[in-house]
Amino acid sequence: MEALFPGAPAVVDWGLERMEAALEELENPQRRYRTLHVGGTNGKGSVASTWASVLTRHGHRTGLYTSPHLCSFRERIMIDGRPVAASRLAAAAARLRPLAEGLRMSFFEATTLLALHVFAEEGVECACVEVGLGGRLDATNVITPEVTAITNVALDHQEYLGDTLEDIAREKAGIIKPGVPIVTAEGRPAALAVLEARAAAVGAPLHRVEPWRDISRLRLDPHGTQFCLRSASGGALQLETPLPGAHQATNTALAVRALELLRPPPAPAAVREGVAAVRWPGRGQIRRAGERLFVFDVAHNTAGVEALVRVLAALAPPRPLVLLTGILGDKDWLRMLPPLVDLADRAVFTTPASAPAGRSWNPAEVAARVERGTPVEVVADVGAALARATELCPAGTVVVTGSCHTVGDVLLMMGLSPFSADRDCQPTLPH
Repeated sequence: MEALFPGAPAVVDWGLERMEAALEELENPQRRYRTLHVGGTNGKGSVASTWASVLTRHGHRTGLYTSPHLCSFRERIMIDGRPVAASRLAAAAARLRPLAEGLRMSFFEATTLLALHVFAEEGVECACVEVGLGGRLDATNVITPEVTAITNVALDHQEYLGDTLEDIAREKAGIIKPGVPIVTAEGRPAALAVLEARAAAVGAPLHRVEPWRDISRLRLDPHGTQFCLRSASGGALQLETPLPGAHQATNTALAVRALELLRPPPAPAAVREGVAAVRWPGRGQIRRAGERLFVFDVAHNTAGVEALVRVLAALAPPRPLVLLTGILGDKDWLRMLPPLVDLADRAVFTTPASAPAGRSWNPAEVAARVERGTPVEVVADVGAALARATELCPAGTVVVTGSCHTVGDVLLMMGLSPFSADRDCQPTLPH
């Protein structure tokens, strides 16, 4: 990954000036195709991947830009459901490197530039773009989309976005553009008021998805989530997404409502097929390995953990349930862990090898502070932790969660590529 832009610092360095200058130098490739833009605290990748799946089935050559990745950088830049070839990315990055270095772009800025450039070169017709962090000053906020979505607002990244929901909502509302429709599933009055004020100020029509009104006949099983969506026209659309959970029904409803605002909108058949075919690994992903079920979920903040706990409670997977988790040290692990540990029969705390320097937690210290009655073991090496979790669970369920780094590391160790269909890849376990 670092070889693409070796001089670019992996730091948060907000400001749109460098991106705008670089795009101007490249004659604004982002204007050569239609775009959709999604921000929010949780669920934005689910929305973006659903958009891309539907638009591909609607006959559009579709780009998808998301971050971070689980196992490979190539997950971040996809076209028609496939990662762009590594050689293609490397060649494009080599051409862009002098420009990125001259402008002193951060790594995320450089990779965003790479995605927007590659989409133009590859003849993409529509690009679905996920915000990296916040929104107002995020590197992706240089596009003028046909529709914008903000999934929700919750406490996360407070060191950058602010300490209150209103502060965070203001940063996320920065992606709302003049005259561009905005769709949101946020319903809490404090955050919603901020989004409504921004939309009114710039003349952006605001549309709301309200689960209690728009979603009915919700059913959840290990294969995903089925529900009936009230469409914008008032009709009913029966949908099934492989992403499990009531929160994923809301994310899907948000994605579909945004797509209905495109002109022309995707046909209902393309919507149903695209929703059913969406692939977004590590989000309630369930795989069987021998006598064990593995549940992979990248829940990395309190709201994400709450959603995961609701999914596990609804699915009631076989016991014993062993929790394998590694959380970054700057996350609110003191609030995240109790619901997970309480649900588990045993827990193993570890440190993902791919965690950024300076952001690792101390699992031994954490275990000492989270005493819930559930036996907790600390195994710092993630490979050894996986082996221990499987040893503790000869038959039952292992839940792997806490961060993209933890889930990605374990997926790699088990030979589960995000690019492979489930039937093409049999999990392997450490001995």
